[in-house]
Amino acid sequence: MTSLDIKGLEDRYELPVYPRRNLILVRGKGARLYDDQGREYIDCASNVGVSNIGHAREEVAKAIYEQYLTLSNCYGLFYNPVRAMLSERLISLSPQGLKRVFYCNSGAEAIEGAIKFARATTGKTEIIAAMRGFHGKTFGALAATWGEEYRKPFIPMMPGTKHVPFNNFEKLSEVVSEETAAILLEPVQGEGGVRVGDKPYFEKVRRLCRERGILLILDEVQTGFGRTGTLFACEQFVEPDMLCVAKSLAGGIPMGAVLCSNAIRVPVKSHTSTFGGNPLACAAALVSLEIIVRERLPERAKELGEYFLNGLRAIQSDKIREVRGLGLMLGIELKEKAGPYVQKLMDRGILVLLAGPTVIRLLPPLIITAEEIDRVLSVMKEALI
Repeated sequence: MTSLDIKGLEDRYELPVYPRRNLILVRGKGARLYDDQGREYIDCASNVGVSNIGHAREEVAKAIYEQYLTLSNCYGLFYNPVRAMLSERLISLSPQGLKRVFYCNSGAEAIEGAIKFARATTGKTEIIAAMRGFHGKTFGALAATWGEEYRKPFIPMMPGTKHVPFNNFEKLSEVVSEETAAILLEPVQGEGGVRVGDKPYFEKVRRLCRERGILLILDEVQTGFGRTGTLFACEQFVEPDMLCVAKSLAGGIPMGAVLCSNAIRVPVKSHTSTFGGNPLACAAALVSLEIIVRERLPERAKELGEYFLNGLRAIQSDKIREVRGLGLMLGIELKEKAGPYVQKLMDRGILVLLAGPTVIRLLPPLIITAEEIDRVLSVMKEALI
C-alpha cells in the first residue's frame, strides 16, 4: 500500500476531527519512531504521554499475548485474578490515603467517573476547575476543560462548573460555595502550556477542601507514572481524595483508573464499564508498572529532566519567552506561533507537540538517553536561532 493509498483511505473514511500532520508512522522502538519511508524520528511526544516505558517492550507484548490466549475479557460482575493482582499493586504504589480503584478505558473516562463520584459522595453539584486546564472531551470532562475551541460546538455545557485562574488561591476561594462538590486540578497543566503548579497553592487548596467538606480531585492522566520525577506528581504537591490516571498505565493499551480514598461512596450499579479492568489491559499494566519500578523511571525522569531543562534554557534565542517543566514534561514558550517550529523539528527528525498556540511541548519516553536528548537540543537550537 502506497503513502497516497494510506492517506486517501483515512481521509475518505474517517471523520476529519484531527489536525493531521503529513506523516505516516508504522513502527517504534525505544524512544524512536519510523515512518513508511524508513525515516527515523526521536519521539518527544510519546503519543501525548502514553509511551513512558518506550515503544515495543517485549515484556508487555508477551503478557498481552499470553493473557489473550487465557482470557481477554471479564466484566466486573465476575472476579478475576489478574485484576485482583493489579488492584493490589496499584494501591500499594499510590499515595497512602488512596485505598480503592475504579477501572475504565481512558483519561476522559477517569475524569467523568471522578466528577460523578464527587457528586454522589457529597450530594452537591458544583465543580471548580482551572483556566487553561484540560481534562478530556466527554461531556462532563469537557465541562471542566478550559478552551472555547473544544467547548463551543457542544454548548450548553453541564451546569455547575466554574473556572478560576490556576495558582491563584484567592480567586478560587472566592467562588467556593455550599454547593461545591469538588475542586479539579492538574499538578502540571499539560495542554494549557506546561504550567507547573505552586506547592503552597496546592497546600492551601487541600486545607480549604478539608475545612469545607469539598473533595480534591487531581488529574494525573498526563503526569502520572514517573513523568514528573516521582511516580505520581502529587507526591511533590498534596494528597488528593481522588487521583485520575490513564495514558501510560498499561504500556500503550487503553486503560484508565480513578484511585479513591475511603471517603468516596458510590451506589452499586450507578457507574460501571464493560471493558474497565479487562484482564488484557490489567496484564499489560502489571508489566508496565514492574518496568517503571525496576528501571527506576521516575528517578531517571527527574535526572534527565533537569539535564534537558538546563539544555533548553541554555539556548540563546530571541524567539524564546520562557522554558519551564517538571521531570520529562517540558515546555518552550515562544514569542510567536509555535506551529511552524513544530514542523521544522519534524522535518529534522524530532517529533514534538503543541500546548497552545505558542508553546512547544516535549514528552519523551522516560527511557530516552542523554545522547538522544543531546541530539534534540542540537536540532532545537538550529530551528530556533
